[in-house]
Amino acid sequence: MIGYGPESDHFVIELTYNYGVKEYTLGNDFGGITIQSTEVIERATKQNYPMVKEDEHFLLVSPDGYKFFVINENVGSGQGADPVQKVTLNCTDLERSIQYWHGELQMKQLVKNERSVQLAYQENGFVLELKRIQAPLDRAKAYGRIAFAVPLDLQPIIDETIKKSKNTILTPLISLDTPGKATVRVIILADPDGHEICFVDEEGFTELSQVDPASDGQLDKYIKKDPFQE
Repeated sequence: MIGYGPESDHFVIELTYNYGVKEYTLGNDFGGITIQSTEVIERATKQNYPMVKEDEHFLLVSPDGYKFFVINENVGSGQGADPVQKVTLNCTDLERSIQYWHGELQMKQLVKNERSVQLAYQENGFVLELKRIQAPLDRAKAYGRIAFAVPLDLQPIIDETIKKSKNTILTPLISLDTPGKATVRVIILADPDGHEICFVDEEGFTELSQVDPASDGQLDKYIKKDPFQE
């Protein structure tokens, strides 16, 4: 889990490494991540990492082909000042997606135009952008999901709402044990375009997602040990 701060008030990315996989064939389902930071551009410049200036942001592409849009401005300081500003998912029918995310999942609608909408659960928090594309949605060989932590007693309400609207539940309410750590309960849904959404109980997840100070060292250790780096 990689982020700019604790999961209690920061968006984090889960990177899953599959041994032996040399590359992923990307589809057109994931639009990219928007980050607001002057430090990213400074580091990319020093390391000669390729980037392209596009309108009000710089475009950096990860080694696997994922897009990062970097706004070269300081995000500020203080609790909740997260450089990750927005995550964009592409959709095929904007109004249908708005009905699902805003109508069924109760995200607040912030900004809308004919091609896209921005949604959030709380002010000054993580923003989800849904952007309409003309082509059919194709995930190719890459896949992911977005996750939200919610109170335990809200999960059955989400379950009932999705059942009533006859939308897709991929994984019904289930408790997952982590040996030596907290047990969490999750429900996993799919929106009209098949984007996966996980709602995890924040009581268990708060305990499970505590920052591990040894993580950076462990990551470096296993990258060096990986035979596929050769």
